[in-house]
Amino acid sequence: MTDIALASPHCAHHGTGSYCETCKVRSLAVCAALDEGELSELDAIVHHVDIAGKSTFIHQGDEAESVFSVTEGVVRLYKLLSDGRRQIIGFAMPGDFLGLALQNRYGFSADAVDNVVLCRFDRRDFDRLVSAKPHFLKRLHEFATHELVIAQEQMTLIGRRSAEERVAAFLVAMRERWTRIRGPSVTIQLPMQRIDMADYLGLTIETVSRTLTKLARDRVILIVPDAVRILDEARLLGIARA
Repeated sequence: MTDIALASPHCAHHGTGSYCETCKVRSLAVCAALDEGELSELDAIVHHVDIAGKSTFIHQGDEAESVFSVTEGVVRLYKLLSDGRRQIIGFAMPGDFLGLALQNRYGFSADAVDNVVLCRFDRRDFDRLVSAKPHFLKRLHEFATHELVIAQEQMTLIGRRSAEERVAAFLVAMRERWTRIRGPSVTIQLPMQRIDMADYLGLTIETVSRTLTKLARDRVILIVPDAVRILDEARLLGIARA
């Protein structure tokens, strides 16, 4: 079972309007396909969930009873390998959708990097809603396709590339994702630990730390708490796209 504590189905966040209508990432999320009237149907089946940092809410292999839309915070996605090792396969951010599962089982685990807020839907209720709305199903297919693209990008990222190229490409990708959510900024938020970055990039934590230090020494970035600030965008892009 997932380790989550549910808020009430009609969350206190609602105020005078529905949570779905006032959601800051609605335009990015799967629910963007719904009109105002349809949002009320979605709002009727949603539970709003606060997840404390480092808490697990999806366990690989468990029955996929729920699906989730991330509205705040960053989620670490990983697989547990047969030899007990962990492989991070990605990071979910506000607007991302989690829980699309084949064979009714979760194919990965997920935990909160920092404090996370989720919209949780019972999968049966969600499936009934989706089946009645073909345009909503199309939106889900778009999200599933996006997940495949991200998986392919990770394979490319950890292919025949140097450590510096991998780290730079990761920073550029994270900046693009944050820009989509919050707008342009020279600061790239990195709430995950260095070991998480290393695991995702197929590097050691020492290599990631040395590479970030080198980029800082070369005045490409400035390392700040839980983030880096871009000092030379052209050089960072050049390294990432080498």
